[in-house]
Amino acid sequence: MNDHIEQFRRAVESAGLNAPDEIHPDGRIHRFNGSGSGKRGDDSAWYVLHLDGVPAGAFGCWRLGITEHWCAKSDSDMTAMEREANRQRIKAIQAQREAEQAQRHQAATIEAAKRWQDATTCIEHPYLSAKGVQAHGVRSDAAGGLLVPMRDTAGTLHSLQTITADGDKRFLSGGRVKGCYHAIGKPKGGALIVCEGYATGASIHEATGQAVAIAFNAGNLEAVALALRTKYPALKIIIAADDDHQTEGNPGTTKATAAARAVGGTVAVPDFGVNRPDRATDFNDLHQVAGLEAVRRCI
Repeated sequence: MNDHIEQFRRAVESAGLNAPDEIHPDGRIHRFNGSGSGKRGDDSAWYVLHLDGVPAGAFGCWRLGITEHWCAKSDSDMTAMEREANRQRIKAIQAQREAEQAQRHQAATIEAAKRWQDATTCIEHPYLSAKGVQAHGVRSDAAGGLLVPMRDTAGTLHSLQTITADGDKRFLSGGRVKGCYHAIGKPKGGALIVCEGYATGASIHEATGQAVAIAFNAGNLEAVALALRTKYPALKIIIAADDDHQTEGNPGTTKATAAARAVGGTVAVPDFGVNRPDRATDFNDLHQVAGLEAVRRCI
């Protein structure tokens, strides 16, 4: 039994999630902090593990849009009866996960609406000052957090991202992320630019005047781009990539390229030249290093 639990743990970790200290093989959904950040309330990762019959389970992260299945046996090593039992178990896990996700999304939507209503229009904030950008459709809460709304293409508010004065970013627990974005400006022809973070989007909009959709993370770029392609079938879409040059696999440019291919769009990457600071990765970094004109030229 312990061998199968450890195999499952390794599968979770190989997907880039921080596995929980204790894994319960009881066939129920368990939530955990998969980022390893230690942030309180971050339980967007989940797993389900069964050890009866052929040991199998599933895991993922609602925030990152990850869903993976694990089985102790390969499909070719199972009997026909075992394969059918495993197929039915996967269907049951999926139904269980979808029901849990729907409940979490609904609760987060209610909380987001209340917090947004109670917040005040933001004009100045330490995070905005540190990033050298303006406030675009954001609010401040009583604790001094910068609230960035997360909406779908119909304009429905699903969740919030809270940014503290020192730049710590958190999503509402259980809130929907996939396909949600924060819009700065409205498309008036030309291009619609999709990027990861708020400061990046603000820099791009202030440099170009073009409409920007902030997807909040690299894993959500494609979902947002696809949603916007459906809403604006004739509009040119540019994916403004983070250039994560010091991260293995460069997820910023890799995910941006995949998103562009999915919608027939193009990719823009910040060009820092030969004297690039080590930690400079996105268009806000370029804004701060070389000014808005450098951002405009890249786009």
